[in-house]
Amino acid sequence: MLKHWFVLWMMCWSLPAWSQAPTAAEIVANIDQNMVSGSRKSKITMTVTNPRGRVRSYQMEILGRGEEDSAITYLSPAREKGTKMLKIGEELWTFLPSIERTQKISGHMMRQGMMGSDFSYEDMMESKELLKIYTSTVTGSEVVDGRDCWTMEMVAKEEGVTYPKRTTWIDKEFYIMLKQELFALSGMKLKTWRMSDITKIDDKRYFPKTMVVEDHLRKGSTTTMVIEEISFGLALEDEIFSLRWLERR
Repeated sequence: MLKHWFVLWMMCWSLPAWSQAPTAAEIVANIDQNMVSGSRKSKITMTVTNPRGRVRSYQMEILGRGEEDSAITYLSPAREKGTKMLKIGEELWTFLPSIERTQKISGHMMRQGMMGSDFSYEDMMESKELLKIYTSTVTGSEVVDGRDCWTMEMVAKEEGVTYPKRTTWIDKEFYIMLKQELFALSGMKLKTWRMSDITKIDDKRYFPKTMVVEDHLRKGSTTTMVIEEISFGLALEDEIFSLRWLERR
């Protein structure tokens, strides 16, 4: 009997570390806890490097409410200053101050690069809980940028999701996806997304201050987003998420 228990004890110690990890659902719930909020406000700098090596930078203020409502104001450069974007549910409008005109962006354009970047309008203007969208499976453990991570496969529960499959690497301490590869339904890799500079925001939330996205359909293009300021759980005016806000100066 003693020998039997010794063998079981040795087997437990010989199991790979990831086999004793939290469940996939628990990991994803912790990611959502960090990344998703009922309201949020941030100030960011987005730098776009196109395939020809040309670099453009934009500074923006972003306000978000719920999963799909978002309002963006461009602060710089001068030629873009005052440009606004408003997303309410599945509808998106942009206000161009140079011509004082509001334009509606059609549904299929939501997945195009915003301002020629590798971030789509959906990437920038939605904040949805991954736990609701994907069925996830922990597949192992790897080191990314010197950090121990769980590796995970995420498959969309329903059709119509922008990225039907994701391969992700989640920091074991902070529950942040340090890397993710985003795939189409066909299996084609669409984007690689890296996150770094993890910062404690409040008593319950960590957040990556730097995000780098590469769109594999645009060879040689990369976009870096640096979050200069961010806060969560704010009381935002209802009027921000209305068409009146777009032309308000």
